[in-house]
Amino acid sequence: MLKIFSAKPHALLLLTVFILGCITAAYQTTDFAALYGPSEPRQRILTSSEYQLSLELDNISYREDVKPILDSRCVVCHACYDAPCQLKLSSFAGLDRGAKKQPVYDTQRLETAMPTRLFIDAVDTAGWREKAFFPVLNEREHSPEAALNNSLLAFFLHLKRHNPQPESGKLPDDFAFELDRPLTCPSIDEFAQFQKEHPLWGMPYAMPGLSRTEEATIWQWLQEGAKVSEPPPLSVQAIAEIEKWETFFNGESLRQRLVSRYIYEHLFIGHLHFQGRPEHEFYYLVRSRTAPGQPIQEINTVRPYDDPGNGKFYYRLRPVVATITDKNHFVYELSDARLQRYRELFFDVNYDVSELPTYMTESAANPFKTFQQIPEKSRYQFLLDDAEFFFSGFIKGPVCHGQVAINVIQDQFWIAFIKPDSPFASTVSRFLKEHPEYLIMPNSAGDDIGVFGWRTYDALGETYLEIKDQFIDQNIVRYGKLGLDMIWDGGGSNTNAALTVFRHFDSATVVAGFVGDTPLTGWVVDYPIFERIHYLLVAGFNVFGSMSHQFATRTYMDYIRMEAENNFLRFMPAAQRQAMHDDWYRGIGAQVQKLFSDPRFSIDHESAIVYRTDQYKQEFFRQIIARLGPAAGIADTLNRCWKNHCPDSEKTGTPLQAQADAYMKTLAHLQGEQIQALPDVSFLRIRTDDPDRDPVYTLVVNKALSNLSFVFAEDIRRTPENDTLTVIPGFLGSYPNFFFSLTLQQMPEFIASLKNARSTTDLDAFYSRFGIRRSNPEIWAYSDWFNAQYKKRQGLKAGLFDLNRYRNL
Repeated sequence: MLKIFSAKPHALLLLTVFILGCITAAYQTTDFAALYGPSEPRQRILTSSEYQLSLELDNISYREDVKPILDSRCVVCHACYDAPCQLKLSSFAGLDRGAKKQPVYDTQRLETAMPTRLFIDAVDTAGWREKAFFPVLNEREHSPEAALNNSLLAFFLHLKRHNPQPESGKLPDDFAFELDRPLTCPSIDEFAQFQKEHPLWGMPYAMPGLSRTEEATIWQWLQEGAKVSEPPPLSVQAIAEIEKWETFFNGESLRQRLVSRYIYEHLFIGHLHFQGRPEHEFYYLVRSRTAPGQPIQEINTVRPYDDPGNGKFYYRLRPVVATITDKNHFVYELSDARLQRYRELFFDVNYDVSELPTYMTESAANPFKTFQQIPEKSRYQFLLDDAEFFFSGFIKGPVCHGQVAINVIQDQFWIAFIKPDSPFASTVSRFLKEHPEYLIMPNSAGDDIGVFGWRTYDALGETYLEIKDQFIDQNIVRYGKLGLDMIWDGGGSNTNAALTVFRHFDSATVVAGFVGDTPLTGWVVDYPIFERIHYLLVAGFNVFGSMSHQFATRTYMDYIRMEAENNFLRFMPAAQRQAMHDDWYRGIGAQVQKLFSDPRFSIDHESAIVYRTDQYKQEFFRQIIARLGPAAGIADTLNRCWKNHCPDSEKTGTPLQAQADAYMKTLAHLQGEQIQALPDVSFLRIRTDDPDRDPVYTLVVNKALSNLSFVFAEDIRRTPENDTLTVIPGFLGSYPNFFFSLTLQQMPEFIASLKNARSTTDLDAFYSRFGIRRSNPEIWAYSDWFNAQYKKRQGLKAGLFDLNRYRNL
């Protein structure tokens, strides 16, 4: 095989045809061992001398040349737990680990699977080979020919080049797009058969192929041995911050150890960032066998409260080395102000820690028991301070994959919170102390819950709702009606006081503020609700768990949702509560289950709120917004028109922005059949003469359901005539389903075509005229533009969008 010596000047692209011919000949065989020797993991990290030599030879650099290609064309699908074939291309370690046939997400798994978390469950590539991962890079003899002819990465790229997909229209039925579709994950020995059966399934899957320059870059890198340089060392400033925080987390007093455990069990899944440091630097808080200053040896328990075993352990900050993808990126900032806040919440208050709790699953899975020595108000305020972050954990954590996991919530709802020092909060606090036995959740059973174990916890959940309702009723009589003063106001400035959650069929998004028009339902969250959601869906959820574990988690979440809804209804006029509740739970599913037909919301006790109209939900939230003041965030001027009045957009916008906003207000009023052509989440770009200033909007379809009473059969509960549309300036959602691109002058035509698109012919014309289909060769340019704009606008909070759910329209 002829070696390509330099692809950087792009002068040797004519050799692509020669390379393709060599690869084509190679993958007709199945006896790679006979041709190239045995397969075994290789050392791919360059030594200092090798790195210097690569610079002198002007070799391809993984970090500077290859990684940007993988990030923009491959990581958009191959990242996180839902990476097809578990091939995570967001880091070199994932590429070297390779692929595996068993998916992580499996709703029919009868037994718990062994976890396969990158960087955690194996320390090197050899360890991953023992866990049935197979290579996508060459692991046989070292030669330029073998480097290409033993690389699945090269084979899949070649397959796309050799069998390009159509460049217009809807892609053919040869492709499967369902999120839970059976995956075909061929090893190198199986590829010949795979390419015969699926000639169009080259990579990127169901997307235009890489450019010839990009292909040549990757092929040359493969020929040079697929090596990578050492990661750059941490800066002096970063090391100092790590030392400061690890010193804090590893304090020796009983109080410090209990507080650190509490903080760790809530932050372990997020991306921690030191305020003022570069926007690409993030860390995980982990438990390690080694002390600060030594290489981290992470304790690989499945859950953060699992027993760490014998011996001392330490809380450490491990750098995040993978590419940041939006679907699992939510940021928690560490700063001097944060450290001071911790001291105010946990150390400047009077309480004693006489002994540390155990790590036995039955008790460790119950935060109300584990952390009962820490004042409840401190724990609750800790959650409230960063409510958007913690709700993002529920949304972007491991449970967020798939329609069954997400259909426990409405497509749009608003969240407010009970004030920590209110009489209502004190009432709930006493109730917790008197009835801890009813707060046991399915995660208390660990991975051994059994097929029908969910029944036990569902019964506890239902009993808890009933007894809590009685307890609150008694205290309403004692302390008075529930009024607006019970709602947390965010201290007048904290925008975490109001949240909006959007569900997008099989994913979801949470944002600060009340976004969109008044939703069908609302939640008022108190401390027990907040804490239980975290331990049910984040700390206690095992993504590798059995079907029984997953089902029990999903059904128990019904009770938590209804508890939050019941809190909301307690603020509505008593005479209206039943009718409002019945509107949420219509149809057969709700009628046959006492759980949904016999709610608990203090029906005999009136609210203290004075209502002046019959638009009770709207009026309630308007009063909350007034109460919050600046904490309510920026007013939604596109979607909300109360009392038939739509407020003007911000006066600081440009004339172009004002014109675009006017059209968006028209869009936001469409509903039902008028928006049936739109998928769940669309990005709409308005093209101008200055691409860097093009306005962008997200179109979110809120799909209506008659009720949320079933785990399955969602289609029979759909009421599409009640669907609504929310228009958001900028970006919302991690998984865009479609891109639209048009000029401002085309907006009237776009709106008219959308409203009238009914037939297959009309829909095809609509998508052809205004959409960027998967077949469109320009889709990568649009993907790059949207990602760049998102980073420009959101900075620290931005990650790459995922295209796994991009629709074939």
